[in-house]
Amino acid sequence: MKKISPSTRWIVLILVSVVIAANYYVYDAMSSIKSVMQTELGFSNVDYGLIVAFYSFPNTFLLMAIFGGIILDKWGIRKTGLLFVALCAVGAMVTAYGATETFRNGGIGFGVMDAFLPSYSPQLKMMMFGRLLFGLGAETSIVVINKIMVKWFKGKELATAFAINVAIARLGTAFALILSPVLIDSHYGWTYALWIAAVLMGVGLVFFVIYMIFDARVSGGADHEQSLLDADEEFRFSDITALLKNRSYIYVILLCVTFYSAVFPFQAYCPDLLHNKFGLSIDMSGTLTSLIIWGTIVFTPLFGLFVDRKGKRASLMLLGSFLLVIVHLTLSLTSVTPFIPMFVLGIAFSLVPAAMWPSVALIVDERRLGTAYGMMASLQNLGLWAFPILAGYILDKTNPGVTEELLAQGATYDYTWTVLMFAGLGVVGFLFAWLLKREDASGKGFGLELGQERA
Repeated sequence: MKKISPSTRWIVLILVSVVIAANYYVYDAMSSIKSVMQTELGFSNVDYGLIVAFYSFPNTFLLMAIFGGIILDKWGIRKTGLLFVALCAVGAMVTAYGATETFRNGGIGFGVMDAFLPSYSPQLKMMMFGRLLFGLGAETSIVVINKIMVKWFKGKELATAFAINVAIARLGTAFALILSPVLIDSHYGWTYALWIAAVLMGVGLVFFVIYMIFDARVSGGADHEQSLLDADEEFRFSDITALLKNRSYIYVILLCVTFYSAVFPFQAYCPDLLHNKFGLSIDMSGTLTSLIIWGTIVFTPLFGLFVDRKGKRASLMLLGSFLLVIVHLTLSLTSVTPFIPMFVLGIAFSLVPAAMWPSVALIVDERRLGTAYGMMASLQNLGLWAFPILAGYILDKTNPGVTEELLAQGATYDYTWTVLMFAGLGVVGFLFAWLLKREDASGKGFGLELGQERA
């Protein structure tokens, strides 16, 4: 690749961050309209959890994030990214279509979805299928973009670049939480909120195509140059064995699973929690939940800059995990105004990602990065698949007899045990963060606490 200027790197960062922001918008577009979806489509809490969870099905059970990493090493960034970002766009459109009156009135695909698993409605199955397609593309496209970040920023401002990427991505979540409750009141109908998400994912696809054109010019047009690996360094199954022998990597990957399982599935239920426990309107609940995201947008770049200069990666992961536990215990066991825990959760959700993702580039040999990020994505998705379903199951079991009719009359869900489950995940994540810090201090680690001034 030609020698590149700093401005070129930042252009790349903006282009790929917009793709991730669109991805995040689609993922969270349903979170703040859960109650509307349940009323309009007759879904239970478990049904909603299934739709959220099916995003993770291909990456958990089909190991697509790992295979996507292998495909990435063989095909290069441009071809792999185009394929999987396009799958995101198709999945978002199928999800929106499954909720429409057109589909429910016998539209394309209704007969197929009505022909199996009769205990589940055709619209539920179509939306689950859409989320499956979206998840199939989303996690591998994130792996692609992680490798783009390492390629363009390793040895420079890697943690800062990752942090800015995360901050821009979180804008997608913030706008989804705020806009979806507004868009459901459109004269086009409540599904307009889901269609806007699909359109934005299409915009993300366009931005990736722009990146491909830009990158081809800078790199001289050779797509094989987009892989971090040379031809003789491509994936080997022994790479997985080597990773599994790396204690620091194991602790990071387990922290990744537990931490994100305590945040993303919680976020999918959070607006409904705020609506039921604190009596906030649907609009206000979505806006307040977005405080988590605005916190990450403000703090993640600052923590990334701190990591680049001072290090303290393991310490920041430990602190973020501790704050996560405090937040969930506060929301489940007290009636403290939710503004405070939402803000603190935004800080926790900045600390851990800002330190964790760039740490992988220190812990893992560069030629194994695709496999390492792919394994993290697959195991992370195990949690993102299981815990939304478990949260919905706990919510239904701890609220027997609460029906949509009673909710319309003023009844509320008790979220105590559901949020305590998320607190338990936070405790386990804190344990792994502590083990990581201990391993790094033992002399067997990789200098996670070191910054540029001492590394």
